[in-house]
Amino acid sequence: MNQFVIIVAGGSGSRMGSEMPKQFLPVGGLPILMHTIRRFRLYSADLKPILVLPEAQIPVWEDLCRTHQFAEPVEVTPGGASRFQSVRNGLSRIPSEEGLVAVHDGVRPFVTTDMIRNGFETAARTGSAVTCVPLKDSARLLHPDGRSEAVDRTQYRLIQTPQTFQLALFRNAFLTPEQPFFTDCASVVEYAGFPITLIDGAYENIKITTPEDLVWAESFLVER
Repeated sequence: MNQFVIIVAGGSGSRMGSEMPKQFLPVGGLPILMHTIRRFRLYSADLKPILVLPEAQIPVWEDLCRTHQFAEPVEVTPGGASRFQSVRNGLSRIPSEEGLVAVHDGVRPFVTTDMIRNGFETAARTGSAVTCVPLKDSARLLHPDGRSEAVDRTQYRLIQTPQTFQLALFRNAFLTPEQPFFTDCASVVEYAGFPITLIDGAYENIKITTPEDLVWAESFLVER
């Protein structure tokens, strides 16, 4: 089946405390986003990523590609006002009606080829494959009145990307009107009435968001 990946990178860098958008910050001397793209190209040289960026950031990305002589084939398209709209813009760049599409956060540079492969293979069988990890810490449910109660953490999962889907199903799901509770593609697909299959992610598949994440990422690269 045809395989595609939409890489969404719309961060501003506010939580990172940086003027530079977080996807462009260097890790190991290379912008985070370039590490992410190379992970998918390592999985398959035939996979051409569709990169969704805020329109104002596209010239910055082009400058970075020239600076780092980054020649991986990537199609760049402007994003929208929300993640939902950005993914839909990326989806519109896929010419095929059939196949599989993965959606991945641009600032998750440590996704593995095994994780990507498992996503495509599982989605081919079941329609969807959403990576996740179990909770490590105890968790409590917070009520509006300030009370809290312990919950069974074994019943919960932390959701990651990539999230991979059969293309026809995914197109159908993104015909639905945007809702305020859409936090990822899985929530869109579930709202459209399609089941979600969870697959194993990895704790190192972090979303680099804060300065502490950046320090951890540098250390992780050195150890590898």
